[in-house]
Amino acid sequence: MTALAKNAKAAAHQMTRLSTADKNACLLAMADAIETHAMSIKEANAMDMGTGRAMDLSQPMLDRLLLDDARIAGMARGLREVAELPDPVGRVLDERDRPSGLNLKKIAAPIGVVVMIYESRPNVTADAAGLCFKSSNVTILRGGKEALHSNQIIARLMAEAGQSACDAFPEHAIQMVPTPDRAAIPELLSLTKWIDVCIPRGGEGLIRAVTDCSKVPVIKHYKGICSVYLDAEADAKKAIAITVNSKTHRPGVCNAMETLLVDEAIAPALLPQVAVALREKGVELRVDERGANILGDGLTAATTADWDTEFLDLICAIRVVRGVGGAIAHINTHGSGHTESIVTENESTARRFQQEVDSSTIFWNASTRFSDGGEFGMGAEIGISTDKIGARGPMGLEELTTYKWIGEGNGLTRA
Repeated sequence: MTALAKNAKAAAHQMTRLSTADKNACLLAMADAIETHAMSIKEANAMDMGTGRAMDLSQPMLDRLLLDDARIAGMARGLREVAELPDPVGRVLDERDRPSGLNLKKIAAPIGVVVMIYESRPNVTADAAGLCFKSSNVTILRGGKEALHSNQIIARLMAEAGQSACDAFPEHAIQMVPTPDRAAIPELLSLTKWIDVCIPRGGEGLIRAVTDCSKVPVIKHYKGICSVYLDAEADAKKAIAITVNSKTHRPGVCNAMETLLVDEAIAPALLPQVAVALREKGVELRVDERGANILGDGLTAATTADWDTEFLDLICAIRVVRGVGGAIAHINTHGSGHTESIVTENESTARRFQQEVDSSTIFWNASTRFSDGGEFGMGAEIGISTDKIGARGPMGLEELTTYKWIGEGNGLTRA
């Protein structure tokens, strides 16, 4: 781990020499390599899918692990989109001239060495490495053992393509942790001299374990307890479509809806329609007492724990609330600060919800599934942060930079 980290820090210093054109050429070559070797990637992924089944992973987790033609094409497309984005390094964030004659500029700069620790989703390998590379950062990648073969081939193809496209490409700009041994993680994250930040992606257990053991800063979100609130003035067609999409589009990801809140004024008419649509998609409903009185018998009663649970599955907790104030109170008590959505035709109600809810992303009449770096125009995302210091929400290129002050004088000395 020490050798890995030292090599990464050396590569980080070399990265500052690459021009924007160099980086873009490398990213385009990486995209081409992923498409050219799609069959090899699928063969490696097939081995990982076998491992996942042997580990008895749930169907949503197996879905996260799968790399089909569409997802491989998506990785390549994401890298090309990142290449087209403006280079975040070197942006002038602030400039001022002091009475002393000193000119100061606040300049965006790369963070340095970024450790990515993640589970199941091998497309994160391409997203993370691509975003870090465009922002002149070096990556050390550590995926789960269930995705070992997929992650290794994607990282290798990207590194080889970068070296072919640009002579200045640092040899260790993209590295994989070479062992699935869990003991490697605390060892790596103790190396504060060479590692600048860690970004974990995965379930709450993984993120808490990483945060607890790390001696380097961690950018994170623990849970994705995302809620959709159907207001009294919601359009029924929009409400059903947004609810179903938020819950069932990909139930195993962090921006999937886990809790549905329905205004008591509209619940008798709308909740039965929503329940039918969710059940048609195979969703198990866990309903509070007021919701059960509307929907009838044969339902699972929601428990107190359900309001604080990230199911990552086709399970939805449903609660009838008293107006937008009740929805806000529920979310600020039980939410994880990730993503929420309100469905309403009343703008003032929507604006109140967006102002008073304490989450990183709050939508009006849109699915929670849009809380995603690609959908935000970031090309891809490195992760989603619910921290309040530094990055918050989907993290793209700009969130992968820090800054430094550049001062210029003309023989200035301080009196």
